[in-house]
Amino acid sequence: MIDRFDGWIAGIGTSAGLRAVVGHWPRSPLGAFSDVMVEQADGHRVLLAPSADVAEYVGSTYVFDEVRLGPVRVAVAGSDWRVDAAPLDLEFTVGRRPAVGWLLHAVPRRLATHPRWVAAIDVVARTVLPGVRTRGSAGGEREEFYAALDLHGLAAARARWDGADQGALAPVAPPVRFGFGSTPRSPSLTRIVTLVQEA
Repeated sequence: MIDRFDGWIAGIGTSAGLRAVVGHWPRSPLGAFSDVMVEQADGHRVLLAPSADVAEYVGSTYVFDEVRLGPVRVAVAGSDWRVDAAPLDLEFTVGRRPAVGWLLHAVPRRLATHPRWVAAIDVVARTVLPGVRTRGSAGGEREEFYAALDLHGLAAARARWDGADQGALAPVAPPVRFGFGSTPRSPSLTRIVTLVQEA
């Protein structure tokens, strides 16, 4: 059995050291939802999940020091995204598609989302985007595949955590430590299909 999550992942760093990974999933086995994984400057990892079902699934797939349940709202207006997931308040603007994005965009979707293709390009992904993996463990006896379909850089972002400004947009550095790989170092929005299957 393969669980398929179809949506977007945004990876954002801030000058204060907070790093956030926003998942926005219009289609998934859990229905439409959004969630946020946050690693604070001191390394504390927090999952912001909209429901117990999402928290259980994501928490069994990735590693967190804390899980908080509450509304996670994502609003998209053109290139502007707004994420409301207390204690995180985040806005970002999507920018240009870099060369890697054009390459991803050119691969036919049926091929790009096949587990064998995703596994085959894992080495390439690690070389082109250090820290990024396309295949790894999803916890238990499950494997996870990240099938990236497109990628855009972020032009700007503003983040507040517990009301405190987190500073300017910055690289996602050091890499986040939720699972087997990180998002690209450069803040970005990735169009993605994530596949989780029994090993």
